[in-house]
Amino acid sequence: MKLTHLSAFICLIVAAAVLICGCTGTTNTDSVPGAGNQTTAPTSTAAAAEDVQVKIFHAGSLTGPFEKVKAAFEADHPGVTVLLEPAGSVDCIKKVTENGKPADVVASADYYLIPEMMMPDDADWYLTFAKNRMVLTYSNESKYADEITAENWYEILDRDGVRWGFSDPNSDPCGYRSPMVIQLAESYYKNDQIFETLVTEHSNITVTGENGTYTIHAADPRPDSTSLTIRPKSVELVQMVQAGGLDYAWEYRSVAVQNDLEFLELPEEIDLSSIAFAENYATVRTEAKKGNGTTFYSGSAIVYGVTVPKIAEHPDLGVEFVEMLIGATGQEILTADGQPPIVPADGYGSVPADLKALVSVKA
Repeated sequence: MKLTHLSAFICLIVAAAVLICGCTGTTNTDSVPGAGNQTTAPTSTAAAAEDVQVKIFHAGSLTGPFEKVKAAFEADHPGVTVLLEPAGSVDCIKKVTENGKPADVVASADYYLIPEMMMPDDADWYLTFAKNRMVLTYSNESKYADEITAENWYEILDRDGVRWGFSDPNSDPCGYRSPMVIQLAESYYKNDQIFETLVTEHSNITVTGENGTYTIHAADPRPDSTSLTIRPKSVELVQMVQAGGLDYAWEYRSVAVQNDLEFLELPEEIDLSSIAFAENYATVRTEAKKGNGTTFYSGSAIVYGVTVPKIAEHPDLGVEFVEMLIGATGQEILTADGQPPIVPADGYGSVPADLKALVSVKA
């Protein structure tokens, strides 16, 4: 019996040794050429190493269309993941210029920020690829909805019982742009009482002129909230128009489209949509609160710009993303989201050769 037990014990030891050697042998095959392909862990590591991340810093108002371009780009580029990082346009650019964060594409809601803040040190070219415009939104239930036109809108807003509004010039760009449009309307329609009648008589907002430039003083707006309503965010006005609390509200065209609102388009001379009228837009500016003091926002075209920074880790893929953005795919997406594309895109600086077929290169 003792001999039998001893033999069984020896057999168990031998079996365990064989098992341990077998496991050790499997692990060691990682160092043998070709053997590692038979294990799960190295395959997963290799796949992860092949994945490329393309980083896009972009204006928040581009989130909708960029999510769609991202999906199309990833479908055409297996192994590539597009990382979208929305923020204010100035903050997007400062991440690159001040913080040294690499981005493969930077897209700004204010095209002029690229040449102003990035060139020549951080970028040597940019494109203007889309625009937005200020529009007057309404619903089918709004008073005089069946009468309002691009020629009489300011008369409609002044009628008894009509309620209209815009967002706060001190907290929202759409808010400081809205009174700019109204002031620009005076010269276009040859009526110097439009701003006084619509804004000053119903709020604490005033305007002064000097040397051909009109300054809208909106740091303390105080609307009467009977005819004129001002809210911190434009989305609040959208909801009020939809609910019937307002008849009309100033918004970006893209906001109107994405929220299924009726809207009135105005002449390009006053709606802040075209670089061609930049000099005209620059004749107005809005003074708004900033900290304990005030700041000035000058009138300019609502035109979007894009570039591939010099710090890009994947500049070729950045250029390919821009190519899709300004090509047929991007044009369709932007149009559907209410942000009309500029076709062809305008190019400035040393535009990459791969983009020139889709770009009108400017001096």
